[in-house]
Amino acid sequence: MEEDAVIKAMSALAHANRLRIFRLLVVAGGAGATPGTIADSLALPAATLSFHLKELLNAGLIGQQRQGRNLIYRADYAQMGALLAYLTDNCCQGEACDQPAALSCQC
Repeated sequence: MEEDAVIKAMSALAHANRLRIFRLLVVAGGAGATPGTIADSLALPAATLSFHLKELLNAGLIGQQRQGRNLIYRADYAQMGALLAYLTDNCCQGEACDQPAALSCQC
């Protein structure tokens, strides 16, 4: 992952609502969630949610798919994995370490 993409992703996650949205979509898994579901779960107005979804899309952290009349948003696990790999690339200076199991998640 390029440094510019890392900075863009980290910037997108550096806002409480965007972080909450991203975490909700990670929990939703492959099924994803509609904007209505996200808005209801996080008590966000539609316009606010739309803005934050756009920022997460632009950072490549989530994807969007149309299913009939609905838009479904999903976390982009490949991008999430690339970000985590970049952040932990030189963990323990290349030596074996006691990293938490969550860092080796194969979502």
